[in-house]
Amino acid sequence: MGFEVHRFQGEVDEELLCPICSGVLEEPVQASDMLQAQLCEHAFCRVCINEWINRQPTCPVDRAPITSAQLRPVPRILRNLLARLCIGCDNTMYGCQAVVKLDCLASHLEECEYNPKRPMPCEQGCGLIIPKDELKGHHCVRELRNLIQSQQLKLAEMKRELGEQQFQINDQKREIHLLKDFMRAMRVSNPAMRAIADQMERDEVVRWSATLPRARVTRWGGMISTPDGLLQVKTVIRRTLSEYNCPPHVIDELMANCHEKKWPPGLRSLETRQSSRRQYENYICKRVPGKQAVLVLHCDNTHMPEDMMVEPGLVMIFAHGIE
Repeated sequence: MGFEVHRFQGEVDEELLCPICSGVLEEPVQASDMLQAQLCEHAFCRVCINEWINRQPTCPVDRAPITSAQLRPVPRILRNLLARLCIGCDNTMYGCQAVVKLDCLASHLEECEYNPKRPMPCEQGCGLIIPKDELKGHHCVRELRNLIQSQQLKLAEMKRELGEQQFQINDQKREIHLLKDFMRAMRVSNPAMRAIADQMERDEVVRWSATLPRARVTRWGGMISTPDGLLQVKTVIRRTLSEYNCPPHVIDELMANCHEKKWPPGLRSLETRQSSRRQYENYICKRVPGKQAVLVLHCDNTHMPEDMMVEPGLVMIFAHGIE
């Protein structure tokens, strides 16, 4: 419904009045808040004309046939004329004497100190933002209890949705594992299937690598090249890789490659490691979470010389020096 004419300063042009409610056309929050008949060009408040047409599909002014589909947003010039009108604040009854342009009314109401619904912070300790006219009846403990209950309900709903999504994910994982098993069985006799399966496994390692944090080795001298006496450490690292979704088909190879006998020629002996020391800084290392160990995966290090890398990659265990 439109604004009452008496709230405006000075005379209001008749073209700016709604013929149905006789008020000034409602403020155009968006162009469609004021509508115009396509043929006769009479303008109306959106709510007013829609209610009118629902009762009788004619123009309220000249009774020409009209439907909702024939209504159009009013022209820009009409919206500009409305925006320039000066109007009294909605909170006049509460003591506000401000007169503002119509297009500034909404922003004024948000800041108006007389606005009974102006958001105010509670000064009793809870810190909640509540309407000004509700401050007197505000009870911090009650409101916080209601807020907690509301959040608990939302949390329960989110947990339920998360459970449903996890069930769907697990179901999809089972289907993927079945597909992989089928492809592995087929790869023995079908070269094309073998190539597809190999590429899928490589892509899986690439995706997994992207989930791991980067690591920085500060002391390459702390590298343990023959971890034969660290069986417990190796077991813990294997378990960690599995817990962090390492593709099962590479875990055994990665763990086997933690010993220098499986390392590439550039790392296989103390002498070669010393001569290759300058190249270590070029490795892209991924952290084995929570452990003094890094992964140097082939997919991350295609820039390295062949004598410094093996597939699918290396597990390097350190006594210290991992960040």
